[in-house]
Amino acid sequence: MNAEIIAVGSELLLGQIVNSNARFLSQQLAVLGINVFYHTVVGDNPDRLRSAIEIAEKRSNLIIFTGGLGPTKDDLTKETIARHLGKELVMDIAALESIELFFKKTNRVMTENNKKQALVLEGSTILQNNHGMAPGMMVENGNCIYMLLPGPPKEMEPMFLQFGRAALSNQVKTNDKIVSRVLRFFGIGEASLETEIMDLIEQQTNPTIAPLAADGECTLRLTAKHQDIQTAESMLDETESKIRARAGEFLYGYDNTSLVAELMKLLKEKNVKISAAESLTGGLFQQELTSFPGVSSVFKGGVVCYTNEVKEKVLGVKKETIENYGVVSQECAKELAENVAALVSADIGISFTGVAGPDELEGKPVGTVYIGISIKGKQTVVEKLELGGSREANRTRSVKYGCYYLIKHLQESQKAN
Repeated sequence: MNAEIIAVGSELLLGQIVNSNARFLSQQLAVLGINVFYHTVVGDNPDRLRSAIEIAEKRSNLIIFTGGLGPTKDDLTKETIARHLGKELVMDIAALESIELFFKKTNRVMTENNKKQALVLEGSTILQNNHGMAPGMMVENGNCIYMLLPGPPKEMEPMFLQFGRAALSNQVKTNDKIVSRVLRFFGIGEASLETEIMDLIEQQTNPTIAPLAADGECTLRLTAKHQDIQTAESMLDETESKIRARAGEFLYGYDNTSLVAELMKLLKEKNVKISAAESLTGGLFQQELTSFPGVSSVFKGGVVCYTNEVKEKVLGVKKETIENYGVVSQECAKELAENVAALVSADIGISFTGVAGPDELEGKPVGTVYIGISIKGKQTVVEKLELGGSREANRTRSVKYGCYYLIKHLQESQKAN
């Protein structure tokens, strides 16, 4: 079964909201063994929507629509599909009663146009909406299956999980299951990573390998198809092993993890306390760290030391260091990392100092960054970066590099012990 997802709504084309529904549905359909080859977005226009449907019918036998099931005139998805298929719209009594009950419970007046939400395609399977008003529906016509889902993710996602997925499972003519695994890399560019495994990509059949770039990181999505999930997992293991042999040093995690999540995991495993001194990142590292519940078990505190005065008076950076080397220097980063750890009695101190932009500082170009790492019982190290991106990109990437270097140094310490 080959699927196409059509998102309906001018707000998507205007960039007012992100089409997160397509991503969710693609992930869910993959588990069912359904291929998704196209994502389409069309505005609230019946002619353009009908044109999109005609194109989709030529290349897909499952078309899933999201959006356009509401009460207003620009909600026209089911009306357009009904005319296209030559089907009537009929009132679903259960949906109408549910809508009326909602207005009664909330002490609101139900306007006549709200009844429109209870209209469904004749002969369709109704998908109950337990988180909103408009029901979804699925109807088969010729060689194509049409599924209509509401646009708001808070309604669409539970509707699909509770009812849509089961309805499609009955239609799937294959026992194959699709299993995916995402390998996350940092410290290597997308082009370099692809070069390392180019022959594997060119020879791929099953599993497949898809390189993706994401916020300064690289990911590889491995996908295997087999009737037996354990066999599919073994196929992924074999492919991952080949990739690890070439770029394993840059692999830091899987699927939906992140550098800061992996760092948190490692800090808890080693039972160590960390502190931070941040200049150019302005507290961004600490913000990322403290977004995790239970962070107090590993994070003692830190200082945002944006000015030279705070670097000197609060964190004790020597005046001579600043005068002789500047604040954007290896020497300053070293003292910041060591002194913040001492200040809060932490096992680890990390510091960030550099030039975020847009202008150079102390004769150093934008993107020059020094990250100091002081680990109790180890010699302090300072990593230098030359990023050169936008101000926000330099700050974000500095934090990611800080997490990455900390993970590497902690892992090395673990091996040494």
